[in-house]
Amino acid sequence: MIRIQRAGDRYPGGEAAAGIETRHAFSFGPHYDPDNLRFGAVLACNEERLAPGAGFAEHRHRHTEIVTWVVEGELTHHDTAAGRTTVVRPGDLQRLSSAGGVRHEERNDGDVPLVFVQMWLAPLEPGGDPAYEIVRGIADSTPYALPEAAAMLHVRRLEQGERTAVPDAELIYAHVVRGTVRLDGAELAPGDAARVTDARGLAVLATSDAELLLWEMRAAP
Repeated sequence: MIRIQRAGDRYPGGEAAAGIETRHAFSFGPHYDPDNLRFGAVLACNEERLAPGAGFAEHRHRHTEIVTWVVEGELTHHDTAAGRTTVVRPGDLQRLSSAGGVRHEERNDGDVPLVFVQMWLAPLEPGGDPAYEIVRGIADSTPYALPEAAAMLHVRRLEQGERTAVPDAELIYAHVVRGTVRLDGAELAPGDAARVTDARGLAVLATSDAELLLWEMRAAP
């Protein structure tokens, strides 16, 4: 079964006056939807747009695996507990395991707009020690394993007319970062997402040059 969520159906958020625009794929804050709380391990898939100088001041997370994918610009991330500051660029993957609790800041310190996708996943077990990782220039052929959430992230960059297999899995969450693709007859554009249950023998066709994020997960026991 495939359920499509269009970019225009995402819940709006952010703070326009502060230069922050957010589009939520899942129930979030004032946009409570009991039928859209999660899909597999994925709790949130937020498209974020920050104007130059804008950002999220220090805030706290707990019991969440946070994976960030930069689309345009540069994200400055500061881990207040560790005193660590990093810059995340397009093609880099950042993971913050908030575990028992962590505080951090995220800002656009550049002079051009910042666009990134941030995905929150539920860990198999709560608590533990926070952890941070950044993978520079992640390759299409190297899936990123997130065993803490029993999930695997596949990055697919496709040229127009190129086809790629969707992993056979109990659950697949697909997010179109850029370009257009066709999945099982459905046309998907930037910001569109597909939630696939019992994926078997599926493929994605790029109808233009495209970039796609695919979460491979198992169903909850």
